[in-house]
Amino acid sequence: MRILSVVGARPNFMKLAPVDRELVKRGVEHVIVHTGQHYDPGMSDAFFEQLWIPAPDHNLGVGSGSHAQQTAAVMQRLEPVVVESRPDLVLTYGDVNSTVAAALVASKLQVRVGHVEAGLRSRDWTMPEEINRVVTDRLSDLLFLPSRDAAENLEAEGIAADRMHFVGNVMIDTLCWALPQALALDAPARFDVGGRAYAVVTMHRPTNVDDSTVLRQLLEALTRLADHVPVLFPVHPRTRARIEDLRLRPPTDRGLRLLEPLGYLDMLSLVAKAGLVVTDSGGLQEETSFLGVPCLTVRPNTDRPITCTHGTNRLVQAQCDPILAAAERALARRSPARPLIERWDGKAAERIARVVCDGERFALDGGPAAQPQREPRRAVAIPQPLAS
Repeated sequence: MRILSVVGARPNFMKLAPVDRELVKRGVEHVIVHTGQHYDPGMSDAFFEQLWIPAPDHNLGVGSGSHAQQTAAVMQRLEPVVVESRPDLVLTYGDVNSTVAAALVASKLQVRVGHVEAGLRSRDWTMPEEINRVVTDRLSDLLFLPSRDAAENLEAEGIAADRMHFVGNVMIDTLCWALPQALALDAPARFDVGGRAYAVVTMHRPTNVDDSTVLRQLLEALTRLADHVPVLFPVHPRTRARIEDLRLRPPTDRGLRLLEPLGYLDMLSLVAKAGLVVTDSGGLQEETSFLGVPCLTVRPNTDRPITCTHGTNRLVQAQCDPILAAAERALARRSPARPLIERWDGKAAERIARVVCDGERFALDGGPAAQPQREPRRAVAIPQPLAS
C-alpha cells in the first residue's frame, strides 16, 4: 500500500507526525509532500525535526500569496506528483489552503481522499478555513472525526455515516508523545517565569492582526495584563509585520515580551505550565483543554466548540476591557480540573491506521464495526489538456 500525505502549515505537521509513525510501523509506503505554505525555517523545518517526521519526499515550495494564488500553485505542483506516485490514498490534514488543494487534485485524478480532522465547523463563512473544511469534507472518501459534534455537522450536510470514522483527536497524540520531552526542557525557567503565574499569547488570524483598530486593542489589553503577570508573546511573522507596519510596538518595560516564533517543544513547555493562554489558534484551544490550562480565544466563534463545553476554553471579544476582565477572572480562579474528552487519548493515529490498512470502521456507537470492508483502488487518470 502506498499513501501520500500532503501538509503545508505547522498545525498539519503536528497531525502528520503520529500518523506517519503508525503507517511506517505497519510497513506502509508513506510519501510525504510539503507544499511549502509555511516556508520560514522556524515555522516548518524545526517542527519536522522536533516531531521526528522524515524529510519530505517532495517540497513544492509554493510560498505566500493570496488564497487563490496559493491554492492554485499547490494544485499545479501537486498534480504531477500524484500522477507519478499513483497512491492508493491521499491524506490531507486540517483546514488550510494546502488541505483543500490536495483534496481537489486527488479527487479529479480519481484517487481516494482521507481527511484528518474532518467535520469541524465554525459556521463563519468569512473565514477561508471554513470554506476549505466544507469542500474537503465533501470530496473525501474517509472522514476522520476528532469529536462527536463533527458527526452532527456532517450529518446536517447530508454526508453518509459510512464515510465517517470517529477516531479522536490526532493533535492530542502528538501532545502525549511530546509532553515528557517538553517538560524536561523547562522553558518557563529559561524565560525567567518559572514558579509563578504567567500568560502565553499567540495571534495570527487576519481579523485580529490586519485591522489596526483591533490590533491596537489587543496590544493594549496585553500591555495592561502584563502589569499583573508576565506575558510571553511568540509573534507569528504575519503579526510581527503588522505591528511594525503600524508602528505599534508596545513598551518593553511592563512585562510584555515579544518573542521570536518557538518550536513545538518549547511552546508546549510554556503552555503546560501557564496560568493562562490567550490565542486565536484552533490547536491551542485543544491543547489547553487537554492540559487543563485556562484559555481565552479571541474570536466570535470557534470550530472547536467542545473545548468550550467540555474543556477550559472561553470565547472573548477582540476588545481591551473584555479581554482584561476575562483574563483577571481566569487567573484569580484555581486551575480547573483536567477534563476528559472522549477519544482524546493519544490513540487516534492508531485508529486511523486501522481504518486505512485493515478496513475497520470506527462508528459513533463506541467501537469499530464488525466487518471490515476495503474499497478497490481507483486508477489514476493522466491529465489531458482542457478544451479551450
